[in-house]
Amino acid sequence: MPRVIAICNRKGGTGKTTVAVNLAAELAALGARVLLVDLDSQGHCAMGLGVKIEKGAPTAHRIFLDPGASLVTAIYQTGCKNLALVPADQLFEHGSGPRDEQRLAQALARDEIATAYDLILLDTPPSLDHLLLNALTASHWVLVPYVPHQLSLEGMRQLMRVLFRVMSASNPQLRILGLLPTMAAEHIREHCAVTSEVSRQFGAPRVLAAIRSDIRVAEAFGVGKPVRRYAPKCRGARDFASLAATLAPSLGIESG
Repeated sequence: MPRVIAICNRKGGTGKTTVAVNLAAELAALGARVLLVDLDSQGHCAMGLGVKIEKGAPTAHRIFLDPGASLVTAIYQTGCKNLALVPADQLFEHGSGPRDEQRLAQALARDEIATAYDLILLDTPPSLDHLLLNALTASHWVLVPYVPHQLSLEGMRQLMRVLFRVMSASNPQLRILGLLPTMAAEHIREHCAVTSEVSRQFGAPRVLAAIRSDIRVAEAFGVGKPVRRYAPKCRGARDFASLAATLAPSLGIESG
């Protein structure tokens, strides 16, 4: 069975989708067969990977409206070797569909998915609804990107309350893979102070090395490429490569 990683934060604007796209590309570059599933109806994963979605094409959100739908029909190959995408439906209305928190887990357990991929990354919406709960119920790990400023702390506290509720009820195997500072700058005092506070409140071993602020990462997204393909020598690309190498052992992936 593939390992499933939910990339979440209750607060928007934390670089969640940028992390999902670039981490997926880096793990695929290490040789893992990766499926990226976009549950955020903004649909930005397809943009970041340069995948064009035809109007009316199957999407990840169809399984929440049609119990007979399959994710298999919504899989797109990307320009990155070993990386496939299930895109979001930008017209999906959050809150619609039955409140079945097992639907995504059931869809990912189908043989056509379970045998084809080593890792599944879920880009989740920031809202607390049945999509986020589906993602947490289906996952083995949670990766939490956060921008190191004061507003992030409350958003992380809210997310932790949701995580612990899911861990104690529907998904006791769920674990925190790491807390990831994004758009970080070492020379900004507040960034250092907030990350220190995150370490104090949630445990220093959970805090990963930061993804530093780098305009090349935003530029890469704008042209529909992971940063490793757009500017492989920039600091953003180096940071994402280092992140993938750090997480690979926990995910059962050979990084060397």
